[in-house]
Amino acid sequence: MSNNTEKVDTINIWVDEEKYETRSDQTVLEFLREIERDIPTLCHLKGISTTGSCRICLVEDQGSGKLVAACNTPITDGMRIETNNRRVRETRIMNLELLLSDHEVDCPSCIKNRDCELRKITEDMGIREVSFPGKKNEFKKDTSSVSLKRDPAKCINCGRCINVCHDVQTVNVLEAEGRGFSTRIGPVFYNELANSACVMCGQCAAACPTGAITEKENISDVWGALNDPKKHVIVQTAPAVRVALAEEFDREPGTAATGQMVTALRKMGFNSVFDTQFTADLTIMEEGTELINRIKNNGDLPLFTSCSPGWINFIETFYPEYLKHLSSCKSPQQMFGALANSYYLEKNDLSPEELVVVSVMPCTAKKYEANRPEMIGDVDYVLTTRELGQMIKQMGIDLFDLPESDYDKMMGSSTGAAAIFGTTGGVMEAALRTGYELLTGEELPGIDFQEARGLSSGIKEAEVEINDLKLRVAVAHGLSNARELLEAMKSGKEYHFIEFMTCPGGCIGGGGQPIYREDGVLEKRLEAIYNIDREKELRKSHENPEVEILYNEYLGEPGSKLAHKLLHTEYSSQSIY
Repeated sequence: MSNNTEKVDTINIWVDEEKYETRSDQTVLEFLREIERDIPTLCHLKGISTTGSCRICLVEDQGSGKLVAACNTPITDGMRIETNNRRVRETRIMNLELLLSDHEVDCPSCIKNRDCELRKITEDMGIREVSFPGKKNEFKKDTSSVSLKRDPAKCINCGRCINVCHDVQTVNVLEAEGRGFSTRIGPVFYNELANSACVMCGQCAAACPTGAITEKENISDVWGALNDPKKHVIVQTAPAVRVALAEEFDREPGTAATGQMVTALRKMGFNSVFDTQFTADLTIMEEGTELINRIKNNGDLPLFTSCSPGWINFIETFYPEYLKHLSSCKSPQQMFGALANSYYLEKNDLSPEELVVVSVMPCTAKKYEANRPEMIGDVDYVLTTRELGQMIKQMGIDLFDLPESDYDKMMGSSTGAAAIFGTTGGVMEAALRTGYELLTGEELPGIDFQEARGLSSGIKEAEVEINDLKLRVAVAHGLSNARELLEAMKSGKEYHFIEFMTCPGGCIGGGGQPIYREDGVLEKRLEAIYNIDREKELRKSHENPEVEILYNEYLGEPGSKLAHKLLHTEYSSQSIY
């Protein structure tokens, strides 16, 4: 990170014979985008990947007479750039055709068709046939993972997935192996994803410009269940889905579509439509009780949140020595599944064989979580936000042509605290709203915990005074920040409670959310989440009336024997990887 006090020189640069005065601390691409010149890119991912490997962003540096990659070439004083002369255009087209010559072109049926950057650039450049027919690579598809699938025939070796996996998530699973025509990107040593340290976060799929790595779809499975008259199919939807689904229908990011989404799910044929926010409130009751017990009884501190399945995979694989700090609480998704297969069955006089439980999540790792051996049977199928959008389109309707409707009762009510689970810092804030009042018996002064909010910092820290205790808390989003925080603990830093989220921004930036490339999308989704919280009549988890009924009628109290049986679990080391 550069020091803000350092002086940045002002220089002159010519672009297509037009003179500009600008700062010297930029690449050619950054400057061209600043002056709104449209330069095509494939391997470039802002702030993450500037490898220059695709050679689609070439411009001509007239001083040297060379074609240079705009994404990783720094601007210099007196530089003269040509962005669209004949040489530049023809070379870009040739490079793009070379990429297409080894690409499986099945665009109409490709899962990434709508978001494929290769398809869009090919269309923009007007390529109608490829001049370099010849042998194509025949790498095998990798369908070993329950969350993600890889199709190397669609890979253009741009390296974006590698950079995200290495730099943003520090999981380091993906590498380029082989040379030249035989180059293959995938898990190291030619492994399959299921036999690697992949945490299933899906950030690689979100970064991929083609269909080379995507979520493993469960759309046909869910339609099969819905079309089976012998099945009683229920669905839950996560907080972050409702503020992103609209983007699949070309609406402004951050447009909340809660009521229309519920109506669409009913039209699909779900017998009941429930809200994962209900079990987010329940999670706070269980996790808050666990934290209080650990503080009072000198238990292992800090307590780590356990809602994010990619984070669970990460700590099991890379930091198993800290597993004792993990909350034993299942995630809200799995708590819902456990209650559906017990509480809901009893209330509706159903047999286990009849019930099918579906989740709609912003997260590809949730597919893996639903298949974990210790929790298998809680949730049958997980759809990403993108998959739900696809299913609604298959029905031939526009989401925003539908009227709004409410979730079903019993497991459909929620508080504002549950809504903010959808973004980084939300679990922490929700826990503090309830934990403070449970410990003190007094109302929390100032319900909005600003110290936990925002995307600008990957790690946030604060102290909260509760009676005579100074509760030291921290929030980390993105696994590189999780790693940094864990390493700080190794060096002696002390906390009482830490929220970890796998993806940058938390669930709003999950690997199953609508693909975006422009700035500001996460901020708009985040603001929509906080708007939902502000508009709720009840904003603290312990105020949820349906949660109160659940404890009174079924579970007894937070942390009870039955609550532990249904809502808690254990995690184990996967450090073999």
